[in-house]
Amino acid sequence: MNNYEEIEAKLGIVFKDKSLLDNALTHRSYLNEHREIALQNNERIEFLGDAVLELLISTYLYSKYPEKPEGELTNIRAAVVRTESLAEESRNLGLGEHLRMSKGEKESGGRDKDYLLANTFEAILGAIYQDQGLDVCRDYIERTLLRKVDGIVENNLFIDPKTQAQEIIQATFKVTPIYEVVKQEGPDHDKIFTVALKINNKQIAVGTGSSKQKAEEDAAKATVEILNKQGKTLN
Repeated sequence: MNNYEEIEAKLGIVFKDKSLLDNALTHRSYLNEHREIALQNNERIEFLGDAVLELLISTYLYSKYPEKPEGELTNIRAAVVRTESLAEESRNLGLGEHLRMSKGEKESGGRDKDYLLANTFEAILGAIYQDQGLDVCRDYIERTLLRKVDGIVENNLFIDPKTQAQEIIQATFKVTPIYEVVKQEGPDHDKIFTVALKINNKQIAVGTGSSKQKAEEDAAKATVEILNKQGKTLN
């Protein structure tokens, strides 16, 4: 099992029920290889953590920005909790080092995959909620994710990549970008999508993600970077 003291030191939380921590750090693939172990995978507790996270971020933004309309608050929240943002926090905490997964998942770089790390962050939050309640979850989020909010708002990073890409492409090329799924990999519960963004049938960039939406956002973000670097030309 995991080194609880090391993980708890990183989280700044000592768990009363260590099995919740075990649960949060167990990927489905690990149990497929170790059917003799009486553990659950982290998908259910991740579901709970996702709900807790949405509540805490929403409450914080609602109080901090009383002048902002619902739409902007929604976009800011989405920027704070996007896959890459949660994965970054998991890396800062070193959670990937403690995540149990199959040998194949490890060999494919699973300990550093954004979507697995993001899921683990939410699973850990669900475990904290189950073990110690909402106030401790709030403190944990304030020490991690909420540090990013000011920078996101000040730099308008809450405008989602697809909206940015569409505005640039329509203003520059007078067309609407097309998103096309070019590849799907993995089982239904753990699928990875690859999506291409095209302008006038020319592929500009590709993106990957655990859903079509996330892959499209990844492709849009890459497209914005490419067009800005090239001076908004297709050459």
